[in-house]
Amino acid sequence: MRPAEPAWPKRQERPGRREPPPDAPPRVLELIEAVSKIRIDPEGYVAALRDWVEKGKESRYALSPEEVIERSRPRGVEEATAAAHFELGQHLYREGNTDLAVPHFREAHRLEPDNWTYKRQAWSLADPNQGPTDLYEGDWLKDVQKIGAENYYPALRM
Repeated sequence: MRPAEPAWPKRQERPGRREPPPDAPPRVLELIEAVSKIRIDPEGYVAALRDWVEKGKESRYALSPEEVIERSRPRGVEEATAAAHFELGQHLYREGNTDLAVPHFREAHRLEPDNWTYKRQAWSLADPNQGPTDLYEGDWLKDVQKIGAENYYPALRM
């Protein structure tokens, strides 16, 4: 048993991959640089997962129910309220009430400023490239640069 945790796909090398053209917009170059610094460990994660599948509760990666509870992130009032605002924003957006959805996304961001799911969803609804808009503070690149791309994903706790 394990709590929810991030997992990453292995970056695939694309044949014929080349450097961006010299006239690429500065933001594109900054995005490429930021993404290249994101720290992932797909090999370690897959190895741990395979070990867990093969050995079950005898795997060194399997956790006791008590360890799962200890590692699971508790949800306090602010986090629960942020989740409610986020879900309401999602619902309003899907129903075509974008203007009514934005304040709920903003409140979710205010209450839980480190939640990338809340940020990315709102940003992508405002701009598919998650760039700067008048609707939200920050954008993907600005916020990643602020925390350091190497800190984008939490390190796996094996």
